[in-house]
Amino acid sequence: MSVMQTSAHQGATEYRVAIDKNASWRQMAAAIDPELALCFTASARCGCFMQAARSLNIKATRLRRQLALLETQLKCSLFNPADNGLSLSRDGLRLHAQLIALAHERDLPVIEQPLIRLAVADSILHDILGRDLVALLRRNASVRLDIITLDSELSLQAVSADVVVWLGEIESPLPGPSFATAEPRRLAQLDYLPHIAKRYSRVAARPESLDDLADFLLVQWRQDCQVESFRPWNALVDQRLAGAVQLQSWELMLEMIRCSACIGLLPHYMSHFDRGLVALPGLFGQPMRRQVWMAVNADSRDNAQVGMIVELIENTFSERREWFE
Repeated sequence: MSVMQTSAHQGATEYRVAIDKNASWRQMAAAIDPELALCFTASARCGCFMQAARSLNIKATRLRRQLALLETQLKCSLFNPADNGLSLSRDGLRLHAQLIALAHERDLPVIEQPLIRLAVADSILHDILGRDLVALLRRNASVRLDIITLDSELSLQAVSADVVVWLGEIESPLPGPSFATAEPRRLAQLDYLPHIAKRYSRVAARPESLDDLADFLLVQWRQDCQVESFRPWNALVDQRLAGAVQLQSWELMLEMIRCSACIGLLPHYMSHFDRGLVALPGLFGQPMRRQVWMAVNADSRDNAQVGMIVELIENTFSERREWFE
């Protein structure tokens, strides 16, 4: 056999071996359990086990177990350790290529998440629930959550949601959502007091009577203007000919109290939320209180994802119970 013939024969043999290997990987890829295939492709796509787990809405430990099971079944290592994430090994690249090729031939399962609509009073979302909702999203990147802020009684009446958290009167949840709900639950009672930033008020110079407020700028959240239990505070603001600001934004009102020597009406938990603010008790003889209520849409009460949101809200208020005592 000539050198040219030998070379051609070797080339043909190598080509057939490559074909056989590809065929073998294709067969293995086609036989992989869909859930294991989904775990592998998500990890390959994200380049990070933690992010892949979040995208699949599973714990990272479970993802790692699934990938270890897949490697055991295939009898090979699919990933190489890397300083800035993870990378596919040679076998991992082959498997990934075959799974991509098979994607048009078989549909890998997609873990569909239902859209959950959560409507929350603006101040409660900002001060109490915001941090835990961020933690939820950090753990679960596949969640479908529509968060709606309630900034008025009108928005509460108009909203349609699976879970609603709002501020109402102490005795009754009415007026509440306009749609049918399960029995509303009491989450916390809030007492409201005027607050000022500590850095703008020495202890000896803090106002102790309504007359002492004459030299201070008052700031009012516009939503509070129609709250019946806030009548003493609202009357004080209304009679001002100067030195009063009304705001639509709860967050901006807090910033003005922190940074502009303003006095504003805030819930008594605010000293826990921001230790730079201090309450001014004793200015009003009549208590100013509201109740935090929660209700679940009657059509959504059995939904597992809705149950997850309800549990998060209840746990948040339970963990912060000292704020409301």
